[in-house]
Order: sequence, then C-alpha cells, then structure tokens
Amino acid sequence: METNAQKIQLYREAYLDEHLNNNVQSMGGIKLIRIRVRNGKVQRRVKKSAVKGFKVLNGRVTRMSPLERRHRMMGQRRGKIKRRSKMRQILRKRMMSLRRRHNLGL
Repeated sequence: METNAQKIQLYREAYLDEHLNNNVQSMGGIKLIRIRVRNGKVQRRVKKSAVKGFKVLNGRVTRMSPLERRHRMMGQRRGKIKRRSKMRQILRKRMMSLRRRHNLGL
C-alpha cells in the first residue's frame, strides 16, 4: 500500500513528465505512451500501434483480423453512445480530479 507522500510524489512525476516532455514517442510502427493519471493511479509506459489496422502483440506489430477490427469498431460505437449519455457525470468527476491535483500542488 502506498503512503500519501508516495502518491503525491507519483502525481508530481506524472505532471512533470506530462508537461515538460512530450507524452507520446513514436518508434517505427509503435507509439510509446509514457505516463498519465487515470482513476487516481499513475499508468506508465504503454505500447500502442501507430499504424491503422495493426496492433501490438508480444512487442511486435501484427495485423488485426477483420473480425477483431469489426468488434473494435462496434465497441467504439457503443462506447460513444454511452459516453454521450454519461457526459455530465464524467465532467463532474474530472473536475473533482483536477481539484484534487491542484490541492496536491500539481
């Protein structure tokens, strides 16, 4: 379990890395998304594909099957509708999160 001081330090590191450095770095067909804060947790180093229709699997860029692309597209469409309906709640939570970060001195 992390102490409050460790959480504050992680938030500060995330803030500095996000604002002083570029957050996304491209390496060939892979984008390296370095650090961001989600749901009160600091997520680090995520590899995503920079090429449309491809994904990163075991560190290599591989082509997605048509079925997987269709499932992702349908999921994105469903997510778009749900996001639109829950936008008021999302904005309220985002403002709470920003207020919390501001109080931590970030």
